[in-house]
Amino acid sequence: MATISKYQTSSGATLYRVRYRTPGRGQTDKRGFKTKRDAEAFSNSVEVTKARGEYVAPSLGRVTVGELGTAWLARKEGHLKPSGYRSYESAWRVYVEPRWRAAKVADIRYTSVQAWITELSKAKKLSASRVVTIHSVLAGILDDAVRDRMLAANPTRGVALPRRSRRPNVYLSPDQLHSLATESGRYGSLVLVLGTVGLRWGEAAALRVSDVDFLRRRVVLHENAVAVGGTTHVGTLKTGHSRAVALPQFVVDELAVTCVGKERDELIWPAQDGGYLAPPTHKSWLAGAVARCQKADKTFPRITAHALRHTAASLAISAGANVKVVQRKLGHASAAMTLDVYADLFDDDFTAVADKLSETVGKVWARGG
Repeated sequence: MATISKYQTSSGATLYRVRYRTPGRGQTDKRGFKTKRDAEAFSNSVEVTKARGEYVAPSLGRVTVGELGTAWLARKEGHLKPSGYRSYESAWRVYVEPRWRAAKVADIRYTSVQAWITELSKAKKLSASRVVTIHSVLAGILDDAVRDRMLAANPTRGVALPRRSRRPNVYLSPDQLHSLATESGRYGSLVLVLGTVGLRWGEAAALRVSDVDFLRRRVVLHENAVAVGGTTHVGTLKTGHSRAVALPQFVVDELAVTCVGKERDELIWPAQDGGYLAPPTHKSWLAGAVARCQKADKTFPRITAHALRHTAASLAISAGANVKVVQRKLGHASAAMTLDVYADLFDDDFTAVADKLSETVGKVWARGG
């Protein structure tokens, strides 16, 4: 049990000290209480946290965010894709470290974090997604501090974050996809693969001739070539698992033409230097193809290579694919994610279900059961 004693300061003031044992059987104390009631309240709280296994040594709470942040980031490096790690690293370096490096973890308050997030949210140059990432870095550091018993609770949890606004998906019609592929010249087969199969850019850029089974009309995806800071990193797919997807016959035919004269281990669409093809920019071959399509068709939308995945999803759904098929096709982690992104494409399914209920239950209802 804790003991409470009086002591006097050099100025003659009477204060109280609480001596108590830690869970490790060591002895420590906390002083500076102005009243005995305050000292007793602290003593009782210590005994409760010890009984619950939630005791946090006051000395551990004096460690700063700056001391913990670098080590936290280093631990993340081996578990994140290069693009994800870079996003966390820049968030730490540019926003979290300058604001919180000197802050002791025990001194960080929910209200201070909320005020900081609100300030970041008002910055015009920061998107909601970026603010969420910045918050997740500080929250992750303090989560580890809680696990290491430096904190009893994480003050960043429960902070109100800005809502991420999703841009409307852009979909090409079959005729528009054909036009874009035609205008893309030697990359026409790449446009068809992106627009009908729904590969991510890095998945398509890493495809080799040997990944395509021309007889079974299948392509096996097992690598992802992602450009991060001017360097291409080749690793596993975003989900960490390989997947195989079916190809329409006309896409197989176009791929066969593209692969003529290539060895099995060659990239299907290499860059001019023979390396991995970088994502198209606003001055790339894709931008030029889109501009030519828009010149011929005023309704042709501005579209990026990544947005061609949306076209692949819309064409699959219009062909009768259910949400699980679309999920596997696009390599989403879950069907819920697919529904979240493409809920608008399943509106017709909702109408069809209602019509079917009218034909079945509705008829029973009309004749009175």
